[in-house]
Amino acid sequence: MYYKQETGKEGEDIAVDYLKSIGYDVIERNFECRQGEIDIIALYKDEIVFVEVKTRRNIKYGLAAEAVNDTKKKHFWKAVEYYLYSRNLQDDFIRLDVIEVYLSKSKVYINHIKKAIE
Repeated sequence: MYYKQETGKEGEDIAVDYLKSIGYDVIERNFECRQGEIDIIALYKDEIVFVEVKTRRNIKYGLAAEAVNDTKKKHFWKAVEYYLYSRNLQDDFIRLDVIEVYLSKSKVYINHIKKAIE
């Protein structure tokens, strides 16, 4: 596994632990389809929450959420639509979030941006 992939997986694991700690029920990870990929799918109260996780070891090239550009948002939305359609969940409440995970040698910082993608 490449360094970037390892960093991404580490960030996703941290995001899953974080979501569970605040009461989310993680139902699926790394959902893939032709339209795109969804890192985490969780239930929280009456909503299905689709989460894009972006992990960084520094901000040399910008903030993590800045990597969720228009193209990424389009693919993310298409994957969400396919997921809802394939499971007959079109009438459910949904929310699309971004979780930024910043890793340093001794510290982890998480920024959960709710309704980040509309």
